[in-house]
Amino acid sequence: MAPRLKLRDITFFERPVQFARPFRFGAITINATPQLFVRVEIEVEGRGVAVGASAELLVPKWFDKRPELSPAQTVDGLRRSLEIARGLYVARTGFQTAFDLHASCIGAQIATCAKKNIPALAAAYGPAEIDKAILDALLRAAETNFFDGMAGNIAGIDARLSPDLKDMDLTTFLTDRKPLPRVAIRHTVGLDDTVEGEGSVADAHENAGANYFKLKLSGDPAADAARLVRIGKELDALGRDYRVTLDANEQYADLAALQALMDRLDRDSALRPIASRLLYVEQPMPRDITRQSPLGSLAARGFIIDEADDSYDAFPAARALGYRGISSKSCKGLYKSIVNATRAAKWNAGGEAFFVTGEDLTCQAGLAVQQDLALGAFIGVTHAERNGHHYVDGFGETPATEAAAFAAAHPDLYADAGQGIRLKIHNGDLLTGSLHATGFATSVHPDWSALRPLELPRSPREQLA
Repeated sequence: MAPRLKLRDITFFERPVQFARPFRFGAITINATPQLFVRVEIEVEGRGVAVGASAELLVPKWFDKRPELSPAQTVDGLRRSLEIARGLYVARTGFQTAFDLHASCIGAQIATCAKKNIPALAAAYGPAEIDKAILDALLRAAETNFFDGMAGNIAGIDARLSPDLKDMDLTTFLTDRKPLPRVAIRHTVGLDDTVEGEGSVADAHENAGANYFKLKLSGDPAADAARLVRIGKELDALGRDYRVTLDANEQYADLAALQALMDRLDRDSALRPIASRLLYVEQPMPRDITRQSPLGSLAARGFIIDEADDSYDAFPAARALGYRGISSKSCKGLYKSIVNATRAAKWNAGGEAFFVTGEDLTCQAGLAVQQDLALGAFIGVTHAERNGHHYVDGFGETPATEAAAFAAAHPDLYADAGQGIRLKIHNGDLLTGSLHATGFATSVHPDWSALRPLELPRSPREQLA
């Protein structure tokens, strides 16, 4: 039986993160944004008190892309999501399993956020970050690691939020997990990234020896096709068997525009280097249009949802529309990732071909990248987009002593090659060995004294000033 716990405290902190280069995706370019840190204290029945932690960037204009909102206003939506979730979680005063706590709060979280004009994807951010920190504390109290703990269903995950599954489906999936010893990085090529020459997609100093590449799309079929031709030439120069994915970040207006790009991929010989190595296309259309637009014949290409994954029933709904996959991101909820991976495994046992992918939105060196990497390795994600190490200079604003502590505890993940401590990539892969540490994939917590309290969200009147 899963251990029961009760919350004693939840505290939010933040740290500024300055990007080493601008990152443009969809309609926004990011140069800096805060990183959230969560600290929880729990009491575990029969095991005493434990502290857990999690971290994630507060990314503007991804969870909520409404054009009338400024980037700062969308970050404030995430701050509100966190505060609402904190209130709901700490109100649950009795002992219960980690998943009991999540399941008892997620419905009220979505509903409360909706009343405050916060969309479901942003609403899920608060519980997602709290859940990771609670799990870290629980694993520490149980003196076990993430992989063994989850295989034994230490969180008590059941099918109450996914009625298309049975409890046994989840138990069987968890029990059968054999975590991957390494996960290949998928190098992101942002819309403002250099294509040719020094610092290009083929520059080993930039792509870190990756064999997988994620190419951002703008939503303009002609412009995207022309840019993909240029990228294909550069990648072919690598002389290795690479693979690519495409990510439109909701920029394709409708099925007609998407069909225009797919037609070019099918017919233009200059696009063959990309088309022949294309694994899937991620979130091509806006989330609202996605739900109303069956893919039809386009489904043969292999599409996945990402931003449209804002509820526990999103994957079954996308499946009915012709989508084959869904992204796993710990910032959207680790329990939902596990439920969706269980679904894919169950559907595939019936002779179909569904999959869960690893897409990186917010994973910076330290807690964030380690916990998301462990989640992917546990559910079987063989390659994952890891753009954090590319767009931020190592540990960024993290104090040197804190970065050194992470490097000492996780020497297979970090190294200092003379330019500061950075993610350590082994022939295009990240190793997961040190993630077997007691706790949620980390032997180290942040230096809490070096963090500042999370800023309070501004009032709507302040936002308009």
